[in-house]
Amino acid sequence: MPLINLPNFTDDLLSEFAARSTTRVDTPVIQPAEPFLDIAGEDLRRRIFMTESETGASLCLRPEFTIPVCIRHIETATGTPKRYSYLGEVFRQRREGASEFYQAGIEDLGDINISSADARAIADATGILGRLLPGRRLQVTLGDQAVFEAVVQALGLPLGWQKRLIHAFGNMEQIEALLARLVSPQFVTDLDDDVARLVAADDEAALIAHIDATMEATGYSTNASRSPVEIARRLKEKLILSETRLDDAAFGVLQEFLSLNVPLFNASAALAGFADAAGLKLGNALSRFDGRVAALANAGVDLSTIEYRAAFGRPLDYYTGLVFEIAVEGSQAVLVGGGRFDKLLTFLGAQSRIPAVGFSFWLDRIETERANA
Repeated sequence: MPLINLPNFTDDLLSEFAARSTTRVDTPVIQPAEPFLDIAGEDLRRRIFMTESETGASLCLRPEFTIPVCIRHIETATGTPKRYSYLGEVFRQRREGASEFYQAGIEDLGDINISSADARAIADATGILGRLLPGRRLQVTLGDQAVFEAVVQALGLPLGWQKRLIHAFGNMEQIEALLARLVSPQFVTDLDDDVARLVAADDEAALIAHIDATMEATGYSTNASRSPVEIARRLKEKLILSETRLDDAAFGVLQEFLSLNVPLFNASAALAGFADAAGLKLGNALSRFDGRVAALANAGVDLSTIEYRAAFGRPLDYYTGLVFEIAVEGSQAVLVGGGRFDKLLTFLGAQSRIPAVGFSFWLDRIETERANA
């Protein structure tokens, strides 16, 4: 039995889900921990409640629904496009509020019209929340990881630095720390002399042989998680990254991009102007952004309620494009969060790429807003 009561508006919520032709699903409360640990990201990993099976397999209390719903879709070999809805308890440590709470949401899998699916997600999320909170003006904050990735790639940074910056998207404190290291590189000084010499000489074969011999001599090779080849490549990458410096012009471009914060109806022009002034070719990322804005307008969404923030992201590593959150205007409490996760189902074992977008409601926060109305 649940330890907390369902809010009194859940029947209305489920009716809204049914009206949108979703299939209601549930997933076990006890989940294999590996997908969350490997895919969901550091922020969620820190807050998961872990346990073990009798055989020692790592398990956890369900911390969110997106990964379990996607696993269920793959295991049942259901075709796409498919829209799922869910409502149930999740368990994770929170900075405020109980660690057991209800979430509900929609996962939209397999629609190849990306702009239309993104617009539908935001339209559904705002439409449903508007019915649960009548008379309240909603504010949507929208970001786009794909646009950030395009900017980072266009600057020509080494792939390792691109990965680090993209991984930090949405965490301004972490991005600022990475940019500080790029502006003032900290050279690697902790390498063994022989390793440093071989890395500097770019003699990969000799470096691999040296690492292999060292691992054999120390007995480390029998339980190593990485091979000598992998370790050699990581060392070379570490040295390259430590010697990379971001010039002042590129640093200024990144800072200017991350400072963009405009109403969505001005965002396409602002991004195009930024790209032209910086001399960056952002190509498909801007085309997809423009297509989403047009689709939102066609769906009847009030663009004046949506703010585009170039630095905005959400603390889950599986997002690939659109990210958004919704609050009541003037409030800091996030009531709905969602985004696009086109790579997730492949990571979880799908045989082919399945585009996907979804969102979830924090029911306890919505209940508080209703009580304060």
